[in-house]
Amino acid sequence: MTLAHWIYALGTLAVVITMIFRKNVLIPCILSTFLIGLIYKGSLIGAVTAVFRANIAALSELGSIFVIIGLMVAMLKSLSVTGADELLVAPLKKLMVSPFISYLVLVLSTFIISLFFWPTPAVPLIGTLLVPAAIKAGLPPMAAAVAIALAGQGMALSGDFVIQGAPGLSAKSAGIPVPIVTSYGAILSIITGVIAIVLAYIFMKGDIDNFIKTEYKESKKSFEEKVTKSRTFHAPYLVWLLIISIVLVIFAMFKFNIRGGDASALLGGTAIIIMTIATLWVEGKKGLDVIADHLTDGLVFAFKVMGQILPIAGFFFLGNPDAVKSILGEGAPGYLFDIGKIISAAIPAKGFLAAFGMLILGIITGLDGSGFSGLPMTGTLAGAMAAGNVKVAAALAAIGQMGAIWAGGGTIIAWSSLVAVAGIVGVPVFDLVRKNFIPVVVGLIVSTIVAVIFLM
Repeated sequence: MTLAHWIYALGTLAVVITMIFRKNVLIPCILSTFLIGLIYKGSLIGAVTAVFRANIAALSELGSIFVIIGLMVAMLKSLSVTGADELLVAPLKKLMVSPFISYLVLVLSTFIISLFFWPTPAVPLIGTLLVPAAIKAGLPPMAAAVAIALAGQGMALSGDFVIQGAPGLSAKSAGIPVPIVTSYGAILSIITGVIAIVLAYIFMKGDIDNFIKTEYKESKKSFEEKVTKSRTFHAPYLVWLLIISIVLVIFAMFKFNIRGGDASALLGGTAIIIMTIATLWVEGKKGLDVIADHLTDGLVFAFKVMGQILPIAGFFFLGNPDAVKSILGEGAPGYLFDIGKIISAAIPAKGFLAAFGMLILGIITGLDGSGFSGLPMTGTLAGAMAAGNVKVAAALAAIGQMGAIWAGGGTIIAWSSLVAVAGIVGVPVFDLVRKNFIPVVVGLIVSTIVAVIFLM
């Protein structure tokens, strides 16, 4: 191993330690990239340009993910001004007839909406429109928050098999095809999610019974005081436009076997068209200007969520022999792949030790509260340890993805987007973490065992 390899290893260790202390990892990644560039290039200019090129390489690889997230948020914003978003979930309110049914409705609606629009815009939509109906049916606010968090920030985001932001990031870091990581991630996310969601409800059964006996009337009254937005006459037509468009997109994906980047392009293009139709129809001539606001808001949101990942991904792309060429030039080694080969010689990539090691590493990377910032690390290490075996690399990358997103994406980390769920529903975030913790950990353990036995 060269000095640059040791710097890369120490930089990776610094990133993990920084995450454990719940601090942002940008500075360790930038400094490590600078030092590696300085050692490999042998000049200050080479080091400085390496830092910049690492960000450009990351943007080149991940730019489509930024855009698809931004477009989906922009489309939802163009619909929300008409009240179409409220109308979209209105029929679900009629299903809220008992605590158990309400719990299931919250889980399924959050999961479906989060798959297509990501959990962040789904949380206020579900929290504002459906939670009051669930409370009225006797479901405690805490149980509602658990349902939303596990289904959205957990199951939907960790699989992410529609927008494919998470599997796309993992696959590109590992140097393997996106579809196989998407498939493995979908399987593991559903296993983890179903187990966590079922266990959470069982554990809260006593709380639900106590809530109905003691706090039900007071909570029902406070939630019924929430005001719903007014709708325009455009709303029902836009709802049907959205539903029909999404159904056709899904049909096309399966009919023509559209996967990976092509699937994201189809979904993103559909979002642009719906946003354009909705804005022009609702705003008229003003739509020529308003559509720019919707698009800007969507892209700003995407970069707020994902922007910090660029320097982080840039550092970890130094570990990938394919990506490092655009940063340090032809002939540069893939530092983490080289280190991974040494590790894989001591730890069999197919065993439980490697799988649970990857799961723990993923959870550690999620301690920064992001969920996505650790995917370049887990993906790159998965590709390195697998030594060319695509199935093993995909399984390890999917396991790391589960750990990172279930932790940092917002189910068992209080300083993550779980705060939004707790705030909208009105429950203490640390209590929500405690309710989620055991069901999520059990789900992750079971899904990792399944990955080792059936996917590697």
